Amino acid sequence: MNMRGKTVLITGSTDGVGRYVATRLAAEGADVLIHGRSAERAKALIDEIVKAGHAAPTFYQADLSSMAGTRELAAAVIRDHKRLDVLVSNAGIGSQNDGPQRQESRDGHELRFAVNYLSGFLLVHLLLPLLKAAAPSRIVNVASLGQHPIDFDDVMITKGYSGSRAYAQSKLSQIMFTIDLAEELKSDRITVNALHPATYMNTTMVRAGGITPMSTVEQGGAAILHLVEGDDVAARSGLFFNGMNEARANPQAYDADARRRLRTLSLELTGLSS
Repeated sequence: MNMRGKTVLITGSTDGVGRYVATRLAAEGADVLIHGRSAERAKALIDEIVKAGHAAPTFYQADLSSMAGTRELAAAVIRDHKRLDVLVSNAGIGSQNDGPQRQESRDGHELRFAVNYLSGFLLVHLLLPLLKAAAPSRIVNVASLGQHPIDFDDVMITKGYSGSRAYAQSKLSQIMFTIDLAEELKSDRITVNALHPATYMNTTMVRAGGITPMSTVEQGGAAILHLVEGDDVAARSGLFFNGMNEARANPQAYDADARRRLRTLSLELTGLSS
């Protein structure tokens, strides 16, 4: 895909791999919409892009730990744009952000499930009219190799909680959503794919977990950009990639009944079922 003039929204793009992807796409002439919580980080990114001679991206400030914040982001994008060529759902928190203890979102949901999965689920559905208007368009969900099956008797992990399990469950949820949404949108010329960009990239999230980085944001960014603009994936959808290569996710991702249960729950929790 030639990115010149294409409108791309990247959530969680004022830091880490999202920041790198935003910088690269701006250099390619895309109309980049960046999102984050910090206006200071956003200004630094915008200044860097403009200094390099490229068009300034548009910043949308929103807290995706709440349904209201996610809806406000979608409303702002819809207000400003008639089409959206690519949505990169990258925003997320790791297993150790603000500590490994169980935390809840403003809506009372387990925090990692809310930020890493539910916000993206809601945002995609709210922005579907813009993605359909731009078809052929693409959705890229930044997931992880770290995946844990969902216990539908305790989705919010009120028992036996660990940050790593919560993170891994939220990432598998993203992949399950990817497969379902790809099927739903196959006649709309919108592809939906998920990926593990790279292992333990040198990001704030990884360092917050006390982990020594093993990969660079450039490596992870290249894998994301492959799904954003690669010609070889233009007509491929509902897939999970490990870096540049197609891979298999946790078996639960391919369980149609589990995906149905997750979809029903997600529609209820985000208020979309009504």
